Amino acid sequence: MWSWSKRLVWVGLLLGLTAGDGRAQSKADWSRRVAELIPVPGIAENFVSNLAARGDSLWVGPRLDLTFDGGQTWYRADVDSITQGRGRVYALLVVGDTIWASLGTRYQADLNGDGVDDDVFEAVGLVYSTDGGNTWGFRFPPLDAPTDTVITYGVSRLLAEPVVSPQLTTTFDLAYDRRRGRLWAASWYGGLRYSDDFGRTWHRAVLPPDSLDALRPDQPYFFRVAPPVSALDRYDNYFAFAVHVDDEGTVWAGTAGGINRSVDGGLSWDRFFNDGRPNAPTGNWIVAIAEQRRPNGQRVLWFATRPAGATPGETFGITRTADGGRTFQQVLLGERINDFAFRGDTVYAAGDNGLFVSTDQGRTWRTIRDFYDPASNRIVRPDVRVLAVAVTRSHLWIGTSDGLLRSDDGGRTWRLFRADVPLRPDNPSPAVPRVDTYAYPNPFSPALDAFVRIRYELDREATVRVHVFDFGLQRVRTLFEGTQPAGPHEVIWDGLDARGVRVANGVYFYAVETGSATYWGKILVIE
Repeated sequence: MWSWSKRLVWVGLLLGLTAGDGRAQSKADWSRRVAELIPVPGIAENFVSNLAARGDSLWVGPRLDLTFDGGQTWYRADVDSITQGRGRVYALLVVGDTIWASLGTRYQADLNGDGVDDDVFEAVGLVYSTDGGNTWGFRFPPLDAPTDTVITYGVSRLLAEPVVSPQLTTTFDLAYDRRRGRLWAASWYGGLRYSDDFGRTWHRAVLPPDSLDALRPDQPYFFRVAPPVSALDRYDNYFAFAVHVDDEGTVWAGTAGGINRSVDGGLSWDRFFNDGRPNAPTGNWIVAIAEQRRPNGQRVLWFATRPAGATPGETFGITRTADGGRTFQQVLLGERINDFAFRGDTVYAAGDNGLFVSTDQGRTWRTIRDFYDPASNRIVRPDVRVLAVAVTRSHLWIGTSDGLLRSDDGGRTWRLFRADVPLRPDNPSPAVPRVDTYAYPNPFSPALDAFVRIRYELDREATVRVHVFDFGLQRVRTLFEGTQPAGPHEVIWDGLDARGVRVANGVYFYAVETGSATYWGKILVIE
């Protein structure tokens, strides 16, 4: 969780310097569109942070990968900011044939001068496509001009501190107001912003400061609009992480100061926050907002919350409202939730401890923590975080910290998609050499990584034995012994020897015996 005591470090930098509609989209429709998309063998990275679905199509972050046939074929958007490594996707929005993606970068720097590097997130900008991903344009990050020191809000003229630096202003969520043609961006220290001209120019939305629970344009105000840390005003409610526009045109904004609701397009606001009363939001740090359209016509808003640290009793969990914010309910307390998806009355919540599924509006939950692909005999790390979830017409998808998974039966069985280095590439190079086997992650930490994967490929069906040896070539453990068909295979090692004892740090060798050949590799075990 963000250390709020460190916020002062960032002030000088700032001041001185999901969703989509469900309309059907056939394979033939997409086949006509992919002429200028880049065909790729699969997803680009195994840390799958964002998913956005429309019909049968699925966009996957952080590299804008696309499939429209359940993962049989893959394409990648030809966006130079991504293909040349200048940015990663932090937010995805699909509205009809229009796709928006927020790009940012992350690096480390010692900003406190204490010899410890901090993570620095920096906005790169927004990319967009109006033809289903065939061609792309670019927009600069939503920032202020240095002269933006006054904001007119209704009858009030409010002093403002312009945010002009891209550091800490990465857009973490995007939303679109169909009725008003307005694009919304939740840009962290950049606050909540909107654009009425397709991202060319941006306006800062004035949200209630921490001392108010509502704003009305016909009332006079004298507070200062500032980043979350200000010498004059405490303004955690400026610190924007999530935004959603529901089917009635109500704007919902999630900040570190609670849930904000506007029924007039972003002019008037009401703020709901945890103040210690029952059924208040579970936590004041709102990181995800999603709308469920139930078969009975009811619309339910779901909010993923975290404790901001200012109010006793805040916790991780989910807050929901089925009446537009008149009442709230707390569910799944204690779980760190990252994303939502829905199919009818079924709610899917992606969390750090797995995928949570409810069919009774959150009263009870089924937890899925073990993800196994029987077709490839591959498993996902047991400590995997589920970062994103989406539903296409035929599939349930989850993005994890260890790959992309698809389920066709509501989460009972899974198909795993991973970014694997090819063992025998068609065009070998120094970066991607031709090898018979490799292990990853390498170096391998049993405590942090849970297990190391050993990959190899067979030309034909064979009896295979996979052994691990210590540095003196004493056999430590046999990992696999049996017959396997031709093709790529994978076995895992959890760092334990044949007695179930964790091995010491050091260099270990593994051997893949196929009967006709033996392939050797090396693993460095280190804690």
